[in-house]
Amino acid sequence: MTVPPRVLLLGGTTEAGGLADVLSARDDVSAVTSLAGRTAAPPAVPGRRRVGGFGGTGGLVAYLRSERIAAVVDATHPFAEVMRWHAYDACREAGVPRLRLERPRWQAQGGDRWTVVPDVAAAAAVISAGPARRVFLATGRGDLSAFVPGVDGRRWWLVRSIDPPARLPLHPAEVVLARGPFSVDGEVELMERHRVDLVVTKNSGGDAAAAKLHAARRLDVAVLVIDRPPSPDGPSAATVGDALEWLCASLGLRPVDEGRPRPALRGG
Repeated sequence: MTVPPRVLLLGGTTEAGGLADVLSARDDVSAVTSLAGRTAAPPAVPGRRRVGGFGGTGGLVAYLRSERIAAVVDATHPFAEVMRWHAYDACREAGVPRLRLERPRWQAQGGDRWTVVPDVAAAAAVISAGPARRVFLATGRGDLSAFVPGVDGRRWWLVRSIDPPARLPLHPAEVVLARGPFSVDGEVELMERHRVDLVVTKNSGGDAAAAKLHAARRLDVAVLVIDRPPSPDGPSAATVGDALEWLCASLGLRPVDEGRPRPALRGG
């Protein structure tokens, strides 16, 4: 009896869950989704899953070899900047093919008042030097300390995250605990109620968190957009369908749909 090839999904995103769902319905491949475990209630995913880190590049190499992983799909968050490099180095050392699955960036539209910055530190500098007094931080709880230079007694902060921050270095501030997807009307109500005059967001893309951008456009509120960190070279895909096509070609699996044109993949 032939053992199906094993695929490691580095997950935590909507795309990772979608790919796990598709693969779980197939009998010619076996997939395990790895979650970092940074939230108290990790999202449910179909099929096998593991929670927690690997112990750096060396630990991931050991896992790939011990589990006989045939391919890796790195579908971690667009701002999970460390893991993507661990995956790149580990797959290169272990000789395992790797794909980066990452949704497209948001693009500014007519009526948007965007300022794009390269990282969180640059965003904090813009806030400190700017006129905003009611700042909506929709960046999660991990980078709050970077915005401390903007605490000057005149500025108020609205912080939204899935889990409560271990400490809140910003004051005065209010914390809203919520997990997307969010509605445009809900985001408009939130911004109007708190009189927000600046939204700060990472350019994570996708639909689940895009409502705040539509709300800011409707209310003519400025948006500070933090750009994504760079990714390693190699093949990449923007959708679950593209990733599945790559897996089928890489592992010799039966095609998803013989009649459907093969989507183009980016990278080599």
